[in-house]
Amino acid sequence: MGDEGVGVHIARYMEGLSLPEAVTVLDGGTGNFQLLEPMQSADKIIIIDATVDGNRPGHVSVLHPKFTTDYPRTLTAHDIGLKDLLDAFHLLGDKPDVTLFAISIDESVDLDTDMSTHLASKIEEIGQRVYSELRKMSLA
Repeated sequence: MGDEGVGVHIARYMEGLSLPEAVTVLDGGTGNFQLLEPMQSADKIIIIDATVDGNRPGHVSVLHPKFTTDYPRTLTAHDIGLKDLLDAFHLLGDKPDVTLFAISIDESVDLDTDMSTHLASKIEEIGQRVYSELRKMSLA
């Protein structure tokens, strides 16, 4: 999983926080249609995912994508599932309020099970930014 799994690590961090009942944390893995139902029942969705966008590793871009083309380039495992899932929302007529935390990673780092020390040191900081977003949404 390595740095590509940054979203999973931040989700685990978020699970350790005191979150209101209205907030559900899901590990979406590579994104698949099993997420369709829980995401359809949500008013607001925050997605945290790794991206290869040329920014320094650990850089966070907060985006409000509407269509597949609005999403930054991600690693191969994510290119199919998550984007297809969000396209399915639009085909079904749903227009979810999506906030994407795109975490820049270094594509040249070998895929490994362990995160790089640099990115691992940013999990709490990024998790707190996500928590701040929840507060802005009046969810925390």
